[in-house]
Amino acid sequence: MNEKAPALTIALTGQPNVGKSTIYNLLTGQSQYVSNWPGKTSECQECCFNFHGERIRLVDLPGTYSLSANSVEEQIARDYLIKDRPDVLLVILDAVNLERNLYLVAELLNLPVPFVLGINRTDLADSQDIHIEPEVLQAAIKVPVIPLVAQRGEGIQEAIEAAVHLALHLEEWKPDRPLIREDHLKVLDELEQIIQNRVPVPYPTDWVAVKLLEGDRKITEMVQENLGADWEKVHALLLQHDDAFLAVVSERYDWINRMVHAAIVRPRSGKVTITDRLDRVATHSVWGVLVLIAVMAGLFGLTFSIGIPIQTWLEKNVIQAAATWIFGTFTYFPQWIVSLIANGLISGVGTVLTLLPILVLFFFGMGILEDSGYMARAAFVMDQAMHPFGLHGKSFLPLSFSIGCNVPAVMESRIIEEPRSRLITILLTPFIPCFPRLSVVVILAPIFFGKNAFLYSLLIFSIPIIFLVIYGKCFHELLQSGKHNAFIMELPLYQAPQLKAIFKSVGVRIVDFLKGAGTIILVVSAGLWALSYFPGGNIEGSFLSLWGQWLDPVSKLIGLDWRMAVALITSMLRSENTLSTLSVLYGVGPQMTLSEAAASQVTPAAGLAFLAMQILFIPCIATLAAIRNESKSWRWTLGYVGLRLMTSLIVGILIYQGYRLFQWGV
Repeated sequence: MNEKAPALTIALTGQPNVGKSTIYNLLTGQSQYVSNWPGKTSECQECCFNFHGERIRLVDLPGTYSLSANSVEEQIARDYLIKDRPDVLLVILDAVNLERNLYLVAELLNLPVPFVLGINRTDLADSQDIHIEPEVLQAAIKVPVIPLVAQRGEGIQEAIEAAVHLALHLEEWKPDRPLIREDHLKVLDELEQIIQNRVPVPYPTDWVAVKLLEGDRKITEMVQENLGADWEKVHALLLQHDDAFLAVVSERYDWINRMVHAAIVRPRSGKVTITDRLDRVATHSVWGVLVLIAVMAGLFGLTFSIGIPIQTWLEKNVIQAAATWIFGTFTYFPQWIVSLIANGLISGVGTVLTLLPILVLFFFGMGILEDSGYMARAAFVMDQAMHPFGLHGKSFLPLSFSIGCNVPAVMESRIIEEPRSRLITILLTPFIPCFPRLSVVVILAPIFFGKNAFLYSLLIFSIPIIFLVIYGKCFHELLQSGKHNAFIMELPLYQAPQLKAIFKSVGVRIVDFLKGAGTIILVVSAGLWALSYFPGGNIEGSFLSLWGQWLDPVSKLIGLDWRMAVALITSMLRSENTLSTLSVLYGVGPQMTLSEAAASQVTPAAGLAFLAMQILFIPCIATLAAIRNESKSWRWTLGYVGLRLMTSLIVGILIYQGYRLFQWGV
């Protein structure tokens, strides 16, 4: 049976971080990621829900500060409102920042789309002694106004009822519209007469005329193209009134001031709120950094002190136990099938499974910090430090957590709205070596360098940081032409985290990881197993070892034999596989330890080059899967693989050859 067609379309709009996504989720039962960051929704979300027996289509537009189309979000929202034109809008405002939110309302009033105002977070406003009188505001604007507390579901049904009623009784839509200062009304009329019947459908002529006076670039280009030679009349009129922008904007702010004066009672002058007290420390140039370090260290320590033991337990008691059971049970199957299941598929599933405890703990901790309002302060504090890379403060968060695990760090890049800044963050994040990769260096450095292991380790750890700076500047020039993004964001009030919303957001992110990255991990794990098994049935006689021997001429430039080259390749499955591969290929057993085998066959020069390559080499497949999932691009993912491979090779060759020259006294 075909589902009943929607009777009405309601669009949710508002400025960033006003609670639209919360309302959307409550009405539709969806699980869109909700967070106390501005601008979480970067595209239209659409779903249907039932209301009093009718099917309603609900569209969640991206948060937008205005309709000037200066950003991707503003362009998406504006195009939808004009071209798709929903039956009615539900405009969500933040009660704590009502004055700023009303600017968008002033712009929406000039579009031919009726709307209801929902004032969210009235509970937080009351806690700050900001008292709003919805009835007075409704009488002043002549638009239905409904108070909301979206986190508790209060007022949402009333808002939908008001929106449906307005959509069915359009004759009641008679709002008080701010237009333009009186001294410029005449020029607005002249402009409308020139462009009358020359504006493309469905753009309203009066709205286009106002946008021309504002100097809106996209609207100006559209009108110029449609008018042809007659554009000169418009151009001449605009030149005569080059202050028209001020006439439009000043009238809007005068209108906002009238609304605010009528409907809002503010706290007495000089009162210091809890948010003010906390921000004296949290946003301080020195204390704020120390607080951030302490907070991130606490999150890092808690995540890994709990997550690593669980990961280890899963690996030993679930993954290894399952593989052992497969080998012991299916003895009558061909050996390669048993090995594929045990070492290939279960290994791939295991990689995903053992990451889940860390991901869940990390996302839960981040959810608490985000929902409380602290993460906005962290971004503010770190903004200046990120500028050399063309990034802003939000990029610090993925980079800082990458030392624990690159996978959740890359996934956290989605908090960055601007696509190019997000891509740069995705590409730079894995240059911070994860804990397993650092562990390989810590274990092998004493074998290669003896008592000088600590100094050599510090040198090796500094290499990826150097390349993070170098490639950060290169990506900045390539993708952003050296221009810095303006970082304008509100600092929301501190609030108690909503655990229900946090659990839901954690679930959404985990499912997203399993759907996107999990499939890639499984496929690549099986592929690497095949390369390490066939045709000889073991890694020593496999295609992987054959490739390693083919690479011998290149390996010799770095002072490595083919076995160390193979160890690097297997580290793509998991970074710590380097150690197990070296143990197998060097014939480590009861008679010889890895330390003895490697120390006797690897010179300090080759050891230094190998560890430098190890820390710069292609990230593990879980990280690559996350990069593909977040960038939505195989081209950038494969290009990044090539970049890391080339960088590690060049650095390995330079270090080995340079070390030898230094030793020879040249």
